Amino acid sequence: MLQQTYAHRLDANMLKLIAILAMTADHLAWLLFPGYSTVPIALFLHVIGRLTCPIMCYFIAEGYHYTRSVRRYAARLFIFAFISHFAYIFASGDYVDAWSFVPFSRGSFFNQTGVMWSLAWGLVMLCINDAERLQTWAKTLLVLLICLVAFPADWSCIASLCVLSIGANRGNARRQIAWCVFYVSIYAAVYALALDPLYGLLQLCAVLSVPLRGLYNGRRGADPKLNRIMKWGFYVYYPLHLTIIGLLREFVL
Repeated sequence: MLQQTYAHRLDANMLKLIAILAMTADHLAWLLFPGYSTVPIALFLHVIGRLTCPIMCYFIAEGYHYTRSVRRYAARLFIFAFISHFAYIFASGDYVDAWSFVPFSRGSFFNQTGVMWSLAWGLVMLCINDAERLQTWAKTLLVLLICLVAFPADWSCIASLCVLSIGANRGNARRQIAWCVFYVSIYAAVYALALDPLYGLLQLCAVLSVPLRGLYNGRRGADPKLNRIMKWGFYVYYPLHLTIIGLLREFVL
């Protein structure tokens, strides 16, 4: 009975696949229903899409714990963040020409680049948090500076802070969830005030990822080949699918 119950729990590959599918649904909604659409199917797809960021924050924090080289891990994340920036702008409705790739060339201060930028800086926050030579005031100052750097990205500095909260409270699921809910609530409030009230409220649907986190069995997966694919599958898929969405926006729709 225990083995049967355990088999139905989610491994890392399953959670990452859920995150990929949820992200795809969310971005297709932005493509098919531009702007802050109130069409029910668009809202539903955006709700599903809120599952992605918390799951990826969790695995960034877990990757920090298990990686053999934090420097190489961070370097890969920032490389993917750089590549994803161009795909993110190309897929957005704000793309006009090559000048659109330059940050802040568009009017809004928000959503200037993809969420990979914020996730990568979350990893840096964890390094700062564990730096024994740094005093508390110095760590706090550096984290605040990183928040400013990550703020213009998709999910703003909230993704970075969630990575920090999950990693710093590893082994204490209640504290992890509490801090993430707190940060997501701030994000939802800012989103509602600065961009759109309804879509600000939608950001709170990120808490729907909590039950999925509870089903995680702590294992990568049974198939070694699939494990290798999924290890960096999300980071490759992220700019790839954004590029496809950009092509569809430019030449099909």
